[in-house]
Amino acid sequence: MTALYVRGGQPLKGKIDPSANKNAVLPVLCATLLSDAPIMLRNVPEITDVQRIFAFFTDLGTTIAWDKAAKTLEIDHSTISSSAKATLPQAMRASIMMIPGLLARLGEARLEHEVKGCTLGAREIDPHVQVFKAFGADVSYEGKDIVFRKSTKGEGTRMWLEYASVTTTENFIISALASKGTSQIVNAACEPHVQEMCTFLEAMGCTIRGKGTSMVGVDGCDRFEPVDYTFVEDFHEIATFLALAAVTGGDISVRNTRPEDFMLIDRTFEKFGAHVEHKDGWSRLNAPAELVVQQNFTSHITTKVEAAPWPYIPADLLPIFIALGVKAKGQTMFWNKVYEGGLTWHTELSLFGAHTLLCDPHRLITFGGDKLRPATVTSPYIIRVAIAMLMVAASIDGESTILDADPIRRAHPDFVPNIDSLGVDVEWAD
Repeated sequence: MTALYVRGGQPLKGKIDPSANKNAVLPVLCATLLSDAPIMLRNVPEITDVQRIFAFFTDLGTTIAWDKAAKTLEIDHSTISSSAKATLPQAMRASIMMIPGLLARLGEARLEHEVKGCTLGAREIDPHVQVFKAFGADVSYEGKDIVFRKSTKGEGTRMWLEYASVTTTENFIISALASKGTSQIVNAACEPHVQEMCTFLEAMGCTIRGKGTSMVGVDGCDRFEPVDYTFVEDFHEIATFLALAAVTGGDISVRNTRPEDFMLIDRTFEKFGAHVEHKDGWSRLNAPAELVVQQNFTSHITTKVEAAPWPYIPADLLPIFIALGVKAKGQTMFWNKVYEGGLTWHTELSLFGAHTLLCDPHRLITFGGDKLRPATVTSPYIIRVAIAMLMVAASIDGESTILDADPIRRAHPDFVPNIDSLGVDVEWAD
């Protein structure tokens, strides 16, 4: 059990350079398997899943060099032997996005049946299986493994997703690049990290139409160019540091080269009386003296924050706004339209003295503004929930303990040093 001690009560102030988005880094790493050309990736965070992929590529025979201090990763897959065997890393949901590249390169991939990620509820792999089959792969069980086999290059296809899944969209795009002809996906996910993977693939010479929309066209690609690519800042982390300023009454600026992605996020901060300013590549939140839930013009309607696939508020950011709802005077309804297990952690907030009501597995009401007290709480294995608990703890005078806080490291290796630099006293206890 990994614990995090948080001694809060001070307004957080300062400037932060955020890390890259793990949800962009991981699919890009998986997509590199398509290419034999040299690849340089910059601003690569030192996170658990990158370490696992690095080890997997090394076992395959990839020539790979990771300068963790410089945050660079040099990759050359041309040294992979055609006889290499691929059993994908355990305990990492991103494993499934390596299957298209492995099928194109080796003709086979094996996936442990129970692929683990976080505890946000059931995440089926059937949509991925449908994608692989559509591009000519055979899928079967062999013992505890799911085995994917492909003997010929697939043909272009058209697929309409039932749900705008990020990883299914990414798997479709990578599979389409490894196939012949033109493919199209309808109801595609369009999150910033999906767009960033497409930007990387375009830099390798791929043709992708409709990036950032719900209809994406992809041409099969036979030649991939060398690429030197720098990952952009993680919008999740930018929003989180801005929320830390709001919840602690502080003033934080965060580097942000894509403020165009923040219009709805900014409006959501405004619902709690907090204003975000974007200027000269930085985003700043100078907190008001007090957070107060803003009333709707239609006064009998409760203020809501609804989370769903982009361009809604991302479900991954909902916990940080729940932390604001706990602090702000007034009532707020939070609606997670994605995960059925995304709100069950609300009971831990009561240990801080917060008043919440779970209406059903998808909707939670906070009754904010009560005086909170330090507490010992336990985080589920959900990155942004652990951070939300840290946010609440940072806003309270005294020492709190967050048990099972390790998910923070999974996405943000520098997160704790960063918030420490802003004025909160935090300490890991492994």
